[in-house]
Amino acid sequence: MAWSDEILGPDVASAGLHVSDYICRDASGILDLEEGLEASRYTSHPYSSHPKEWPPLAEVVGTRELPPVLNERYNAAGGEGTALCGIFPEIRRAWASVDNSLFLWRFDKWDGQCPEYTCQEQAICAIGLVRSKPGVFIEAIQYLLVLATPLELILVGVCCTTRVDGGDPYDEITLQTLPEYTVPTDGVTMTCITCTDKGLIFLAGRDGHVYEMQYTAGSGWYKRCRKVCITSGFGGLISRWVLPNAFNFKAVDPIVDMVSDNERHILYARTRDMKLQVFDLGENGDGPPKRIAEEKNLIDPHDAQFGLRRATTSRFVSRTARPSIVCFAPLSILESKYLHLVAVLSDGKRLYISTVSSGKRTAQRPQCLKIVASRPSPPLIAGAGLNFGSLPVGGIAQPEDLALKVDTSFYSGGCSVFSDSSSSMSSLLIVNRDSTVQQPLSGSLGVNARGSRALRELVLSLPIEGQMLSMADILPQPETSEAIYSLYSDTEASSFKDLSESFEKATTKLRARGDISMQHILPRRKIVVFSTMCMTEVVFNRPVDILRRLLETNAPRSLLEDFFNRFGVGEAAAMCLMLAARLVSFEENLITNVVSEKAAEAFEDPRLVGKPQLDGSASLLNTRTPGSFSMGQIVQEAEPVFSGAYEGLCLCSSRLLFPIWELPVMNIQGSSDGVIVCRLSSGAIQVLESKFRSLELFLRSRRDKRRGLYGYVASLGDFTGSILYENVGVQSRNAGAGDGLTSNKRQRLPYSHAELYAMEVRAMECLRRLLRRSSEALFLLQMLSQHHVTRLVQVLDLNTRKKLIELTFHQLVCSDEGDQLAMRLISELMEYYIGHDGRGTVDEISAKLRDGCPSYFNESDYKYFVAVECLERASLCANTEERENLSKEAFNYLTKIPESADLKTVCKRFEDLRYYEAVVRLPLLKVQALHPSGDTLDGQVDRSQHENVLAQREHCYAIITDALRSLKGECKEFGTSVRFAGAGSILNKVTRDKYIRQIIQLSVQWADQTFHEYLYGTMIEMDFENELLEYGGSDLASFLQNAGQETGQKVSSVPSMSSPVTHTETSISIKRAKYLDILARFYVMKRQHFQAGHVLYMLAECPSSDGMGIKLEQRCQYLSSAVLQAKNASNNGAASSSQGAIDDGLLDMLEAKLSVLRFQMKLKEELEALATRLDSVPSSSHQDDSFPDQNIFRDAENAKKARDAANELSVDLKNVTQLYNEFAVPFELWEICLEILNFASYSGDTDSRIVRETWAKFLDQALSRGGIAEACSVLKRVGHNLYPGDGAFIPLDALCLHLEKKCMERFNSNAELVGDEDVPRALLAICKGAAEPVLNVYDQLLSSGAVLSSQDLRLRLLRSVLAVLREWSMSAQAEKSGTARLMSSHFLGGKFQITGGLNQGVQDKITSAANRFMTEVRRLPLPQSQTEAVYRGFRELEEHFLNPYYFNQF
Repeated sequence: MAWSDEILGPDVASAGLHVSDYICRDASGILDLEEGLEASRYTSHPYSSHPKEWPPLAEVVGTRELPPVLNERYNAAGGEGTALCGIFPEIRRAWASVDNSLFLWRFDKWDGQCPEYTCQEQAICAIGLVRSKPGVFIEAIQYLLVLATPLELILVGVCCTTRVDGGDPYDEITLQTLPEYTVPTDGVTMTCITCTDKGLIFLAGRDGHVYEMQYTAGSGWYKRCRKVCITSGFGGLISRWVLPNAFNFKAVDPIVDMVSDNERHILYARTRDMKLQVFDLGENGDGPPKRIAEEKNLIDPHDAQFGLRRATTSRFVSRTARPSIVCFAPLSILESKYLHLVAVLSDGKRLYISTVSSGKRTAQRPQCLKIVASRPSPPLIAGAGLNFGSLPVGGIAQPEDLALKVDTSFYSGGCSVFSDSSSSMSSLLIVNRDSTVQQPLSGSLGVNARGSRALRELVLSLPIEGQMLSMADILPQPETSEAIYSLYSDTEASSFKDLSESFEKATTKLRARGDISMQHILPRRKIVVFSTMCMTEVVFNRPVDILRRLLETNAPRSLLEDFFNRFGVGEAAAMCLMLAARLVSFEENLITNVVSEKAAEAFEDPRLVGKPQLDGSASLLNTRTPGSFSMGQIVQEAEPVFSGAYEGLCLCSSRLLFPIWELPVMNIQGSSDGVIVCRLSSGAIQVLESKFRSLELFLRSRRDKRRGLYGYVASLGDFTGSILYENVGVQSRNAGAGDGLTSNKRQRLPYSHAELYAMEVRAMECLRRLLRRSSEALFLLQMLSQHHVTRLVQVLDLNTRKKLIELTFHQLVCSDEGDQLAMRLISELMEYYIGHDGRGTVDEISAKLRDGCPSYFNESDYKYFVAVECLERASLCANTEERENLSKEAFNYLTKIPESADLKTVCKRFEDLRYYEAVVRLPLLKVQALHPSGDTLDGQVDRSQHENVLAQREHCYAIITDALRSLKGECKEFGTSVRFAGAGSILNKVTRDKYIRQIIQLSVQWADQTFHEYLYGTMIEMDFENELLEYGGSDLASFLQNAGQETGQKVSSVPSMSSPVTHTETSISIKRAKYLDILARFYVMKRQHFQAGHVLYMLAECPSSDGMGIKLEQRCQYLSSAVLQAKNASNNGAASSSQGAIDDGLLDMLEAKLSVLRFQMKLKEELEALATRLDSVPSSSHQDDSFPDQNIFRDAENAKKARDAANELSVDLKNVTQLYNEFAVPFELWEICLEILNFASYSGDTDSRIVRETWAKFLDQALSRGGIAEACSVLKRVGHNLYPGDGAFIPLDALCLHLEKKCMERFNSNAELVGDEDVPRALLAICKGAAEPVLNVYDQLLSSGAVLSSQDLRLRLLRSVLAVLREWSMSAQAEKSGTARLMSSHFLGGKFQITGGLNQGVQDKITSAANRFMTEVRRLPLPQSQTEAVYRGFRELEEHFLNPYYFNQF
């Protein structure tokens, strides 16, 4: 079985969950004292005895005689003077007064010093000690002695001096007289003095009143010290001042004792007649005292001795005197939240009192005095009838000569000590809580349940010399107390966080939690007894001390087994572990190696701690009796139950972790905006860390030596992976064949014995790793505390500081967030060493961190911070070469640990140093280290982890692209530049471009397709297209193709012949358009013209999305560029014949698409102009409306339709059919209709009905606008563009007839003055000056009688023919002259070039035509007056054609 010292996160986290469960169970097992007292009323054994064979529970460890000077002074007074005595544990002194002299000496050792303080003439009647208020006296006066004489009250300063070596802060004391701090008693003799931790002084007088002595640092007329009565009003004050005591005939009940509850801020007073008083000192303990209640007849409601039994057994009661209260003491909140006070009676009985009523337990302040519970007197003779299961002691009336007689008593932290004077020999009766396991008794279940929670105490008698006068706790050492206080001050069960009393007194309250749960941290309890003969020191042995003594004395095995049985296997194993790992401290001697080894053997002895087994295994046995029927019987599932050794390890670990586990590691001092400090003190951290390391070292040594379970499991094979805490469950497996029983099937066990052992060892190994991790976390906190956490965290952002404040120790040890915050703090700590004002080098602090917390700071971290140190030195270096070398050295360090470096910070440093190789290489190396399997896009990463992997990659890639942004000036908030010569200077454009090219080249060289895609996309966003096209890698084209085609359809290099170009019918965004535009530029740069044209066509054709697409003008530009690229591809002589055919097809298609797009643009412009005109025309001016079809375009609705159509045309490309049918025709844009029909090469002949109708509508539209002149004008303009030269498409005959008819109609109706030359001019313009086609049209119309039924219309046509012949004659004359000149034709209204000589055939044609049409004129059945002018025109043209001067007359 192979084991590793590596701290594995899952193991630590699983062990942490298990420890949390044990902490909760251990905390819930601590019962309130009230619950224990209530449950003990139903049990028969409230007291038990300590086994005689065991080492004693308490023993006297030393006696010291009283100071000789005290005996001498007392003897000199003859025993008749006033003598008082007591103990001040706060200053480690006992005191005694004889008349007017006070003596102080050490009670824990005799140092030969016994200073004496003497009052003037008055005997001392009461003494108290109080901590001085801050700001009143000098700092040297730490305490004040309060001395009361019959005449005055005196304050005396106490100065404590620390020993030279700093070990004992109370080595010497000096008493300082304070003459200004005295106050007269006004004739009242004080009986006792008590003080609070807030510095308040209360005095009890023989007059039955309570006084407060107040002192300040007053000056002038204000008294520095005064006495105030707090128990009487104004009348009592007058009676005391005016009437002497001799005239006060009322019986006085003086107060004889007072105690202060510093946790609840309550003052209790007891009078001579057993009357109790309670005073409220305010919520914070500094308010004016207020008497709340006074009770004389205190009766326990559960006690029948002084209740109902008094009436029935009066004879017995008469013989039994009513006991008196010997002492009373406050109960800590740790003991009980509802019980506040315990009173000890002279017969040994204890009364437990509360100051709140039963219905108001949540009340914060006292309300009353009420006995809640009582405890019967302990038996007088220790060991008589005190074994487990004995009869109830409180229910048996003891003989009067054997009854307990208590003179003095002491109570502290659950321990009661009685001074018994029932016999001639003085003894101490010690009653302490029993920590052994409750033994189950026969009886009902309810009784057993109550008995398990009942309070049970051990009774021990201890003889002493002389009569006991006073007792007190011996407080722990200050450094120990401070560490314990720091650990437990914030725990949920703690109540002394805000106390003003000393650490030593506060930590003694933790003993109320019990010896079992606190013996690992608290030293042994010690008390000092002041008797008439000597000072006696008594020490209480903890259970672990008893176990140590048993092991030291080689006690019989039966005693060790009895110890395990009484305390329980788990608790006893935990104590063995404490001794074996040396977790507990002993003042007198250390744990020897022999004891440690014996404890380790007992911890691993299966006969003591048991073996791992299956819980509920008894249910697996065949318990069927003959004849029984077992179908339907519930079978209990078996679960693994580990041995007592594992339980002991869990108990020990959880109790060590309890005060820190679920509490924050940091605190805020002061307000919410205060400074952040470590919650634990340095001493507390050191104590816990040493215990964690000792326990982990012990477990590791047993593992390495293969002792105990480790050795057994090591011989079985590898079972290390068989358990995690959350996965311990039942997995049935077949155990074998039949076993010969009546059943033919054998019961199946979930785990074998070997596997159970392996599971337990695996669980213990997880706990060992948790302990090691915890010790390292404590070491890290110690290092942070030593370097001032406040300074380290002040540079953190608010979010990080908030997380740090909320971080618990559990999270610091077991969570990833704890790792991150710890690394952040370590980074700030390292910055403290390597910064500009650092205090050392990296090696100094790194060595400590690597040794103390390697799981938080390992070799990789060391290399990282060494690199950071090099970068810091480089930032301070002005020499360029040296700075380059330091940067390179840092880069070499970081290349070894790219996965563990904080690249965002370190790459920013490299960027400031202009070392861009590291900026590029380090993030890419980190990606390679984190994901060595390759590219995520190739499917090599699990789909569930795909997004996480991409996020990690993009975080690294962003570092490189941020450097590009920084160079371009786009990165506004990316760290703080380091300061070195030239680092902060503004780069010129040449240098900046140089660094940009360097980054791009280094990036492209790295073989990571995912990174290339991220880089290319970022460069495009930053407008680095030129650099991308120049330095992009071989995968740039595929990236641009994929980015431009969301459907994944790539641009084909050679499309099919049948479909030269296809495009996806998906919406296109501006970003995609940009990618395709760059792709086209890439193909142009690579001289791949065909691919460039294809991409440009895709850009022009792709539909837009959400109105954010490409404009028509841009589409036109794309198509124009595509046509240009297609022409370049066609002109490429190196292309093959097949490729050339493809290129020609592409060119034809692109040119056609460009023509259609121009139609669309023209339509859009026309519709926009139409909408504008409609908006500008008033709705009421219908009569003046010059637009056609006034019923359609008259209101705003028509304008909206036109505008909507224009908007639709501006979005996407339309085909020619859509343009014609959906836009041109509905809006009567006949000119564009004619152009579209001409472009489409309409399949019909020139007599086609559609073409003729369109032309007719077009001419009618023009006629409606401007009459014949307008119609002829648009005919010249449109016809000239559409005339192909052969008369195709344009129906000249229809146009001619239509216009001639309109001319005659408008002329006859006098609507318009129409000339004979208007229509011929237009027709000649259409035919580009060629008269012969026009003459043929007229000839055809004249020869068709069916068409021309009107003789007037025939005459109109003949006039037009005459105009055509004259134009043709002028052209012929110009040609005859043999010159080439530019003629201005009145007929054409324009200019055209005439070249060449006169053709004889043309003259003949003109002459023949003139003859023929002259004859036609004569044939007209019209008056000669109408036809004469036409006839004469034809004749003159024929006769004078050959005359060169003929044309001059025109």
